[in-house]
Amino acid sequence: MKYHINEIASILGLKNLELKDSSISILLTDSRQVFFPDETIFFAIRTKNNDGHKYISDLYNKQVRNFVVDTILPEWDEYTDANFLPVPDTLEALQKVAAFHRKRFNIPVIGITGSNGKTIVKEWLYQILQSTFKITHSPRSYNSQIGVPLSVWQMDEHTELGIFEAGISQPDEMSKLENIIYPTIGVLTNIGQAHQEGFKSMKQKCLEKLELFIHCDVIICEEENALIDECMEIACLSQKRLTWSRKGSDRSPLHIMKINKQNTTTSIDFEILGFESQLTIPFTDEASIE
Repeated sequence: MKYHINEIASILGLKNLELKDSSISILLTDSRQVFFPDETIFFAIRTKNNDGHKYISDLYNKQVRNFVVDTILPEWDEYTDANFLPVPDTLEALQKVAAFHRKRFNIPVIGITGSNGKTIVKEWLYQILQSTFKITHSPRSYNSQIGVPLSVWQMDEHTELGIFEAGISQPDEMSKLENIIYPTIGVLTNIGQAHQEGFKSMKQKCLEKLELFIHCDVIICEEENALIDECMEIACLSQKRLTWSRKGSDRSPLHIMKINKQNTTTSIDFEILGFESQLTIPFTDEASIE
């Protein structure tokens, strides 16, 4: 899908800019990944280790003509055929554009988070559902503050289902990703020690991850987990849960009856809505089984 450069400026709250005519279909944050410069807008993001502003001259020489920046440098004055959109925070601008794009779609969107297993669950869901739906999903492990908006931007007029993962490493990150993904179906893979160093406690991390699900219609998670139960109650999300159980809880439509590990595979006997069956997965570690 394409946006006129004036639409991008409007989304960012920029007014009275005299912009050269341009259509945008590609959001770029990596200066090495230029393929269609005429339809590209580059977000000059500052990180701890790099600054996108220093690549603008090189990108201009590659025919890129649209830039989102947080400062205007004197050496760019000669780029009279380029558009510069000045904003206070270029990462926030990227997220704002992606969030606007997401809200244009009234379709199911699955949002996946957890300490482990986000990418593999996303890929399993994609493999299962791709014959039924035209799916847009996160490439590789694009689950960060930059990766999520780039993933969601790929939704187009053909998309029937979105599947996106969201990862965080510190507080106050998930609310930004929730606004971009805006999932209707939530999947919580598990809560473990991964990335714990950014949080005061497991409870704080769990509550932060649940921020992804505040607008979901249903949240899929484990039944017998005291931490998840407590945090779901605090976040007022308990009524949205669709759970699986190892103990045969009456509240869970999916009962895991038996788990049998072999050398390289694991067989899982289960009952769902009165029907018993078995599946085998090519993993034996607890995180993959969960």
